[in-house]
Amino acid sequence: MQENQFKHWQLHRDNDDIAWLSIDRAGEKTNTLSADVMTELDEVLKQLAANLPRGLVIRSAKESGFIAGADIREFESMTDATAVTAQVKQGHAVFARLEQLPCPTVAAVSGFCLGGGYELALSCNYIMALDSEDTRIGLPEVKLGIIPGLGGTVRLTERVGGMKGMTAMLTGRLYRPGQARGLGMIDEVVSKHSNLRWAARRAIMQKRKFKGAGLLNRATNFDIARGKLADQMVKKTAAKANPAHYPAPFKLIDLWKEHGGDRDAMFDAEAKQIGELMVTPAARGLQRVFHLMDRLKGLGKQDDFKCRRVHVVGAGVMGGDIAAWCALQGMEVTLQDREMKYIEPAVARAKKLFKKKTRSKHAAAATLARFIPDVEGKGVARADVIIEAIFENVEAKQALFKTIEPRMKDHAVLATNTSAIPLETLSTALENPARLVGLHFFNPVAKMPLVEVVHAPDTDKKMIDRGNAFCGQINRFPVPVKSSPGFLVNRVLAPYMLEAMRMFDDGLSREQIDAAALHFGMPMGPVELADTVGLDVGLSVVKNLGGDNVSSAVDRLQKMVDNGELGKKSGQGFYKWEKGKIVKDATNAENTDDNKTDTADIDALAQRLMKPFLDECKACSAEGIVEDDDLLDAGIIFGTGFAPFHGGPMNYLKTLSSSN
Repeated sequence: MQENQFKHWQLHRDNDDIAWLSIDRAGEKTNTLSADVMTELDEVLKQLAANLPRGLVIRSAKESGFIAGADIREFESMTDATAVTAQVKQGHAVFARLEQLPCPTVAAVSGFCLGGGYELALSCNYIMALDSEDTRIGLPEVKLGIIPGLGGTVRLTERVGGMKGMTAMLTGRLYRPGQARGLGMIDEVVSKHSNLRWAARRAIMQKRKFKGAGLLNRATNFDIARGKLADQMVKKTAAKANPAHYPAPFKLIDLWKEHGGDRDAMFDAEAKQIGELMVTPAARGLQRVFHLMDRLKGLGKQDDFKCRRVHVVGAGVMGGDIAAWCALQGMEVTLQDREMKYIEPAVARAKKLFKKKTRSKHAAAATLARFIPDVEGKGVARADVIIEAIFENVEAKQALFKTIEPRMKDHAVLATNTSAIPLETLSTALENPARLVGLHFFNPVAKMPLVEVVHAPDTDKKMIDRGNAFCGQINRFPVPVKSSPGFLVNRVLAPYMLEAMRMFDDGLSREQIDAAALHFGMPMGPVELADTVGLDVGLSVVKNLGGDNVSSAVDRLQKMVDNGELGKKSGQGFYKWEKGKIVKDATNAENTDDNKTDTADIDALAQRLMKPFLDECKACSAEGIVEDDDLLDAGIIFGTGFAPFHGGPMNYLKTLSSSN
């Protein structure tokens, strides 16, 4: 058996003359393709070509996964598009060398196989993936403001056809092994009870190769089909993303429309396009968001606290949906309210969620079995995390805490989902006030990725860390925030919503106001957001956080709430809602992005609308509501949907000041 050691790769040949090439990037927990890694790979491939083995298997030596993609950090300092393109072309040459090896090549994947990692796999004859919970396959580059750049645009559309390949790249979706196999993105799913090494060896011995896309899939790459399909893709993509804010998916469509079917031209165009996109402000902003997301994930892994059982008190929309989400993440959940009739609607919503999110009826039934109605509150004594989610009343919450605290386990986390009441006020009812933390979820719970982990000056740091860890375990991003009125997200949203109402008072239509927000890059306008969250909730926020001169807004909201006009959930708010869909009046939507002659007007409206939002962010930064501006940006992006391509409000303000 021959062995060769490199810095980032391990190469050895077994007695069957199969070459086993394992990536183990030095000094990193996760494998990524840096320039050094690619240079070494090129050297390995040259050696193999000179002394050809029976076959080559590429795999990971790290438990964390296969390859998470190219090392974006190396490109972030580059400001010259041509330099990026040149480096990408070097990567093309390395993968071409792999693709052209005249022996069977197999990519044996376990864990994450993303971006450049999947593009490496596409350069092999055969791709297999272990059917584990951690295995994901995909090309998510559009989420970073770029396109696949190591041959993915070419090889994926060749492998699965233009329609399937472009859909995978435009959505940036990460697929489970079974899903990827169904699409033709991989060739074989290896059972988690089987041995990936032996499966790879068998594939080499049998000289397995990708069988090729079927005729119908190949036909989507033909000239006539490409033109029609590309036009449909542009229309569908434009409904979700503004090309002025997110150019990458539109550039990807143009690339395929113009060059699909011409391999050499498409490789050249891919390298040129990724070079141009990589240095855009949008790409820089989205890559910053990626790093912020990694930091939040890290906060959820800093403590070894493990939560197996959760008890939620309050089966309203928030409490019931928090309980359902925790059950979906594998925890046993008990849900308490005064009577069973208050829990039943939460059970009905949970059933719908489980049916939608699980992969089979059996899985949905198993999840529902973990979702346990508990009128008597017996789950308190067994729970690792207890979340209070009753109505916003200090006395009611304090009375509840007095009944809960004596029955809790010593290590358990006691949390409140209050959206505005300071922890210092609530914790006075406890024998040990230091154990109370805030776990402030956002509506809808199943879609909003952020949880504010609220702490007072005397909160036990262990409880804060456990709160962060719990968020990580339920697949949510924790942002630790100081206890203060509105915490971070609601505090920033309140003046933004009030400014929208002042603009409404000044005679602007609701559609114009929302269009101004979309023009800035927000995913939803403030008027639609108010309807979506609920005008009763908005009324409470305005009363508590609005400050002076809010009487007009309070009066309007109060009248609407008194009339049962609560927004989306009642079918009528500022907008009319039909079957959960908003009804907008196109005749009122003047000064929108579609009316280019009024660009200056909509710019002015957007700046007016966003100024209170940004001013409040600066105030939160000055007061140290979060540890630093990076966490502030992360909290506002994931809590409000603040235009991700700006990289966060503080980053946006910094960019503005540097450009002036």
